[in-house]
Amino acid sequence: MLKKERFFILAALFILLPILNGGSVVQAAGISGTGGQKIAAHSNSEETIQDLLLFWEEKDLYVRTATRYEKPLSQAAENITVITAKDIEEMNAHTVSEVLNRVTGLFVSFGGQDFGSSALYYIQGSEERHVTVMIDGVAWNFLSGGNAETNNIPVRIIDRIEIIKGPGSSAWGSALGGVINIITKEPTDSCRPSGSITGSYGEANSQDYSADISSRLGSVGYYLYAGHQESEGLRDDRYFHNNSFYSKIRLPLAEDIRLGLTFGYSEPEQRFLTSPAQDITSDGDASTLFATLSLDAVITPELTFNLDFHTLRQKFTQTSDVFGSGFYGPAGDLFLENMYKEKTTGGAAKLIWKHDLQTTVLGAEIIHGSLDQTVNLGPFLQSWGLPASLAATPDVGRWGVFFNDTVTLEKFSITPGIRYDHNSVSGNFTSPSLGMTYKTGEHTILRVSAARGFTMPPLSFSSAGGLFLDPNPSLKPERVWSYQAGVESGLTDYLWVKATIFYHDVKDAIVKELYAGGAPAFNDLYLNKGNIRRRGFELEAETTPFYNFSLKAGFAYVKKEFLEDGEDADRYACNVSLKYDDRRSFMAQLFGHYIWWDIKDPADEAKYNAFIWDLNLRKKLFPTGKTNTELFFTLHNIFNGSQYTFDGYINPDRWAEGGLRVKF
Repeated sequence: MLKKERFFILAALFILLPILNGGSVVQAAGISGTGGQKIAAHSNSEETIQDLLLFWEEKDLYVRTATRYEKPLSQAAENITVITAKDIEEMNAHTVSEVLNRVTGLFVSFGGQDFGSSALYYIQGSEERHVTVMIDGVAWNFLSGGNAETNNIPVRIIDRIEIIKGPGSSAWGSALGGVINIITKEPTDSCRPSGSITGSYGEANSQDYSADISSRLGSVGYYLYAGHQESEGLRDDRYFHNNSFYSKIRLPLAEDIRLGLTFGYSEPEQRFLTSPAQDITSDGDASTLFATLSLDAVITPELTFNLDFHTLRQKFTQTSDVFGSGFYGPAGDLFLENMYKEKTTGGAAKLIWKHDLQTTVLGAEIIHGSLDQTVNLGPFLQSWGLPASLAATPDVGRWGVFFNDTVTLEKFSITPGIRYDHNSVSGNFTSPSLGMTYKTGEHTILRVSAARGFTMPPLSFSSAGGLFLDPNPSLKPERVWSYQAGVESGLTDYLWVKATIFYHDVKDAIVKELYAGGAPAFNDLYLNKGNIRRRGFELEAETTPFYNFSLKAGFAYVKKEFLEDGEDADRYACNVSLKYDDRRSFMAQLFGHYIWWDIKDPADEAKYNAFIWDLNLRKKLFPTGKTNTELFFTLHNIFNGSQYTFDGYINPDRWAEGGLRVKF
């Protein structure tokens, strides 16, 4: 383990390097000793004007998640956040959850916030199963529980993440709470190979090594990635190990036809917790393999066709052993083991027609999924008369057809959409949506949307059951009517703001009822019996660079009302970021995150009434042509803040890491 003193010395060097590298920080900002004349003259240049209009030139910023085709963000009525590869690199992030933790309106619950730890995602007060996570168009959520695990997705392969906050069902089907669409990097068009080699090392032997390369061989473009992560655990021996590989190939079959292939594999292993009070330790062992095949064809200048096939295989085993405090038996005995093997295979086709001010999308998809679930019980549980093993092998077939149309009329953009889904387990569902944007000025956009969404019941709820849980084949999809309105504007040449209000009315919410399974076992049962109202607002603001400093802040508030019993919960979070970037060689970023979970059960012993502050530093060294070297450093949780929802998942105190990245 590295000594903390070495990291503080390294941090000091980062502060001094801009000065040692040819001038002070002030000079690096473009201010000379002539009383600011240099920056004043430069501020009138076209380059700086474009920088000042960075937030408002939305015609140059496109998103593809809202309607499953690429269109300007200014025409997207949905509440969307976009995270770029540049943003991720500046964070020095190791996992997708670290990246998403900075998104206003998206609440991340970490399993310890350790190096590589698991996490659950909630959008505007939704449940974790309501949020659909995708990568390369492949739905990543588990069939068994409905949530998605993302510590098996390398952040280095990500080109951008598009997040829809609110139902995405009219385009994607089961997505009551929202969509997190992870879009990976494309091969470059150059015959000269380009890429990067990155390595970092931190406390608790926390290491992250990766390399990627992209180029074109003849007419074939490729992108390749390989990475390794490991840590001995920053707290309570919560170790993490992961090896991952990813590849993408683009092959032109004809002038207007292109074939695409992707393949990815990862095998994360981790310790979730060690709890002497509960007399257990819990480890996880997983593997994920996915592949896609796509065909893109331009039929006419106005009509394009896309065909996609994919397969996803996930294996996950969570093993809980006896810690040895005496309650469950000898140390090392098996207490409980849950094993899940999932396989999903499917395909989608869509036609996109673009003509003048109108774009129409018509598509269909079909997916089949299977689950092999096994629960193994240790000696203590068997002593209760329970069997040594429980097994279930349910499957599900689903298909859907979707249609949306974007019409632009001067300052207006109107997007109606509709989708029909059939699910072999939970039946049929129709998801209409209607959105509109209106450009009130050169840099101001109003957005309003209404949508009906749903989430299908996870297979463990409806078909497989589990220990002390009976399956309920009568479960219906959870459904919602959602309404959102917002404004996005550049108030001045230096300030961008965004405000959104939302209202989600959830029906048939799935809740667990204890002992509802009836005689003789009286197991628990999931039932459609909840009506939930979620309402709140989001506020975001960001400045353009001023003397190389910029400020970004966001606040989200959700009031969640359980109409059946009259209970409610207030959840809110705040993000603050201060960045210095001389745009040549040095960047420093201070980020703070506060969250209030409003957990009322004292048995959880949750603690979260504090800001967590992280400091990221980056210094470019020895640039030579197209090759440059970057030194980076991160100090996590500077002031030893506490943010956790369960006392078994206490987050680490202050810890530090540093690394080197070579780009070529």
